[in-house]
Amino acid sequence: MKFNERLIQLRKEKGYSQEELGNLIDVTRQTISNWELGVSTPELEKIMLLAKVFNITTDSLLGVENSNYNNEPKNIVNNYAYYEYKSKKTIKGIPLVHINIGFGFRKAKGIIAIGNIATGVIAIGGLSFGVISLGGLALGLLALGGVALALLMALGGFSIGLIAMGGIAFGIFSVGGVAIGMYSIGGAAIASEIGYGGYATGKVALSLGEFKDGFSREEIRVLIENNCPYTWNLIKKIFVLLGHK
Repeated sequence: MKFNERLIQLRKEKGYSQEELGNLIDVTRQTISNWELGVSTPELEKIMLLAKVFNITTDSLLGVENSNYNNEPKNIVNNYAYYEYKSKKTIKGIPLVHINIGFGFRKAKGIIAIGNIATGVIAIGGLSFGVISLGGLALGLLALGGVALALLMALGGFSIGLIAMGGIAFGIFSVGGVAIGMYSIGGAAIASEIGYGGYATGKVALSLGEFKDGFSREEIRVLIENNCPYTWNLIKKIFVLLGHK
């Protein structure tokens, strides 16, 4: 039974007019009429109030008790299935905010997207694609996640990016437990140019496991200038600052 049919049935069983029922949950008679005609559906707060008025569960009110959920249309009022919100404001036809979370492959697409699978300028989800992405698997210009893949900066348990930071990091400049790249800093730093860490390889290998007293800033500067003279000045400064005075 559809929600609007169930509402009509319950209201008549209680002997309420549309106006009387509306007064009980603080809405107009016209609102009740629209619900019963199927023109609109109530928000979650009103669903809960209706269930209280009729002294039944929300499942019973929505007509989903003893039914197969797979055969029932799932929408915003059925919060047991999922929650979805899409803002009315759009930019070039794309919602400013789209939230779509719950069981299954719930997809969200918006300027700001939050969902099981999210695509947007800012995307947050189990699987996210965006300029800024946060999620279990995040792909974007800037990505933060369990697995982060980024064109610019990636931060995650496993990260790949121009700048990568994580448990295992691959990047031009990488920092992590295991860091692999041109310039690497980590427990194990494997670099083609400069590596700094407990174990390090590279043209300049600053391996603390071999030199427990570490390196002075002047030593690091000289090593880089002699062996990697074309290193960007900013990267050189970062490595120099790792040394002791």
